[in-house]
Amino acid sequence: MKKNAEILPGYIFPRGYTNYLFGLLFLLYMFDYIDRMVVSSLLPYIKSEFGVSDLKLASLMSAVYLSIILLTFPVSLIIDRWSRRRTIGVMAAIWSLATAAAALTKSFGQLFTTRTFIGIGEAGYAPGGSAMLSGLYPIEKRSWMMGLWNAAIPLGSAIGVAAGGFIAAHWGWRSAFGIVALPGLIIAILFFFSKDYKTVKLIKNGVPKVRGAKIEKIKMTTRDMVREFAEKPSLLLTYFGMMAVVFTTTSLLTWLPSYFTRVYDMPRQQSSTKASLVMLLAVVGAPLGGFLVDRWRRRKPNARLVFPGITSLVAAVFCFLAFVVFKDTAQYLCLLMFGLTVTMFIPAAGAITQDLVHPGLRATSYAIAVVIQNSLGAILGPMVIGAISDKTNIGTALAVLPVFVILASSLFFIGSLFYKKDIVKVAEIELEADK
Repeated sequence: MKKNAEILPGYIFPRGYTNYLFGLLFLLYMFDYIDRMVVSSLLPYIKSEFGVSDLKLASLMSAVYLSIILLTFPVSLIIDRWSRRRTIGVMAAIWSLATAAAALTKSFGQLFTTRTFIGIGEAGYAPGGSAMLSGLYPIEKRSWMMGLWNAAIPLGSAIGVAAGGFIAAHWGWRSAFGIVALPGLIIAILFFFSKDYKTVKLIKNGVPKVRGAKIEKIKMTTRDMVREFAEKPSLLLTYFGMMAVVFTTTSLLTWLPSYFTRVYDMPRQQSSTKASLVMLLAVVGAPLGGFLVDRWRRRKPNARLVFPGITSLVAAVFCFLAFVVFKDTAQYLCLLMFGLTVTMFIPAAGAITQDLVHPGLRATSYAIAVVIQNSLGAILGPMVIGAISDKTNIGTALAVLPVFVILASSLFFIGSLFYKKDIVKVAEIELEADK
């Protein structure tokens, strides 16, 4: 990084280095989801080798999210109080090594264990990455940059599903884990030696004893920190709105390849590729959503909650048409439109988790979102759909999903009613680069 490079208003580093850090954050998020979702296209192979039920297969995905739930909150406290880049670097190395270890497993139990350690590594990335990204760019660009960053989720998911199916067909399903693990490990090492902004002190404005006196800065108590979250309805409703969408998208990512194989008797590699294209369209949806909502926010302050309410409702319609009304080509077109619209909520909702809290609690805020959306969404989603599939069939199970997207839309709309009142409660603190 050049010492004399110009630092623009609202930034803490020169534009070039800021974009370099963004590039590392994007690549790590992409490999986070490649490593997480590669198992989706491997489920038919694993089922054939170990002879397990759909519910047990779903546990391979849920194991990751259970570990994230248990560790993301304590890790987020370390991130907020220590260092985003160091924590992210260590965690990324852990999940990459755990993915590589899955290639050496000889039983379903061993495979389940490696999936657990992948979740241990991934526990701190979303909170740490969100907090770091929120500090790197001005607030008026936050949704746009969150949208670009979150495009790594569908991109990584699609690559993971497609690559897993291709590698498994040519070199065996275990090889898929080993091949996708190495790039993430390299990027983790690079990130560990990058720069960061200084840890933000947990202080608030005191109430002056005499009118007109200078406002004193005082240390936040535990009660103050709890009130940062508990007393903002728009923030709480955002957490649960995110959960309802994650329930749907994780379930779809997990079971769509199996759906194509079972319903259309499609070859495993083809079903993986076709399923990956559905979520790949979210690479357009997430950045587009961030761009549109930031422009709308100039005129409508609560746009970051109204917009996800609208896009989630549209996505629910496409999901319903796909699994209840149409089949064949029309069904797939609806699935593609669902993939485009369902992730438009991410940049706006992600920005809300950062907008409405003290800058020193941003990782913690996103950690709360992660715990809620993973415990009630990502873990339960694949397992609920798997259990329904075991009792009925996979088509009936996936037809349940539109209900959860409608629930998300309702929560975002209700949250928008409280946004203006909640945003004025947030402390404004200028961030400083860590030299």
